[in-house]
Amino acid sequence: MAEMTVADTNGILRQAWVHPERTSRGLGWEQLYVSTQREQPYQASFGGAGSHLVILHLNGPVTVRRGHLGLTRERTVPPGGLFVHPAGKKLTVELGGQLDTVHAYLTDDMLRSAHDGAPVELAEELGSLDPLVEQLLLTLDGVLRGWEPSARTYVDHLGQALAAQLARRHCVRPKPATETRRPARAGLSDRQVNAVRDLIEARLGEPLPLSDLAAAAGLSVSQFARQFKARTGLSPHQFLIQRRVDAACSLLRRTAMPIAEIAQRCGFSHQEHLTRVLRAHLDITPAALRRS
Repeated sequence: MAEMTVADTNGILRQAWVHPERTSRGLGWEQLYVSTQREQPYQASFGGAGSHLVILHLNGPVTVRRGHLGLTRERTVPPGGLFVHPAGKKLTVELGGQLDTVHAYLTDDMLRSAHDGAPVELAEELGSLDPLVEQLLLTLDGVLRGWEPSARTYVDHLGQALAAQLARRHCVRPKPATETRRPARAGLSDRQVNAVRDLIEARLGEPLPLSDLAAAAGLSVSQFARQFKARTGLSPHQFLIQRRVDAACSLLRRTAMPIAEIAQRCGFSHQEHLTRVLRAHLDITPAALRRS
């Protein structure tokens, strides 16, 4: 699948009054595009896009007006407020002051995948608050700030969590709480777990998209993430990091291989990245582990 780019968005980010500081351009993210920027006051209209949009206001309050052919809604939005706009719908918007934002654009396939394959019609929201969506967008921005190729699986996990929350809390017709749903499987089968483990071992040193792990199990991304955690108690990202840590520790104890080479072979971006992860997981540095 091709990387999602600014060409898949509704055009806001291409305007002269928008000044991106960091984006996911060139990082290989296939169903999610994220951009953090400063926006100047403006009024403009945009065509419908193939992607769904959620904007997080990082500061404010600021007055925003929105509509289709005219500006029909107005609200003073505080920091942490959200602007949600569904794919395929035209947009007219007016920003009343300078504003720092995080934009996330999601493909419709990603939204459907997080909703068990069912269509999702997002609501057109202005100034809504959702602490979970806010935290997910801030975390994605943090990933951009310190991007490591080995974080690819983590990004997929964050994107799926964002899509699931949007489908659950920000759709036009949420499913009633009493609606009967098919019972979820308790977890992956032994065959599926072995297939996933084999793939991880074969590609331990590479960025490993969540979609590839799901394909090994023969499941959609959302089904795989749920069933994998039900079986192992860990998210796919946590499991992958633990396996990389275990492999690095084994090489540090058993070989004289340079630490930088061990980091690369085990899927860490560089030696400093391996050092950070070992400190976080084991409270020890690679050099100290080797000496012990």
